[in-house]
Amino acid sequence: MQQTFKAGFRFEERMTGTYHLLSRPEEEKAFSFTAQAAVDNVLAYLRDMSATLQGTLEMEGFADRVPIDGSLEINPVFGRVLRYQFSFVGNDGKQYRFAGQKDVQLLDLPGSMTTLPGAVYDESGTEVARVLTRFDLGSDLLPFLLSWRPVLPFLG
Repeated sequence: MQQTFKAGFRFEERMTGTYHLLSRPEEEKAFSFTAQAAVDNVLAYLRDMSATLQGTLEMEGFADRVPIDGSLEINPVFGRVLRYQFSFVGNDGKQYRFAGQKDVQLLDLPGSMTTLPGAVYDESGTEVARVLTRFDLGSDLLPFLLSWRPVLPFLG
């Protein structure tokens, strides 16, 4: 039986911002998530450009400190996108999904790599909230850079 060598990488990212329910657009509330992105097989990653995403969401009054589980498509060079998708359970016990995308603009690399607009959808796929988050270069860049780790089979 032939064994395949699997290597990858992990990193942690924090995004903070605001959201508003579509039913109450005038009420802006806090929205943030911290997630670990993981690629356990770099060869598979090169095919689909996707990492798993797990972490915690704080959506003030809607989903307070709940776990998230999803994916992150990391394709900033060829597709010029970073696409975030994750599921979570709201305070009401119902399942929701966040979808957002960073559109990488070479003429505005810092702005486009740090701004993540998105939306929250209910179980039926209906949009219920709009979200705008940012990666804070001042407070989040160093922890982000220090969180990068290789994933190698002999490291466990």
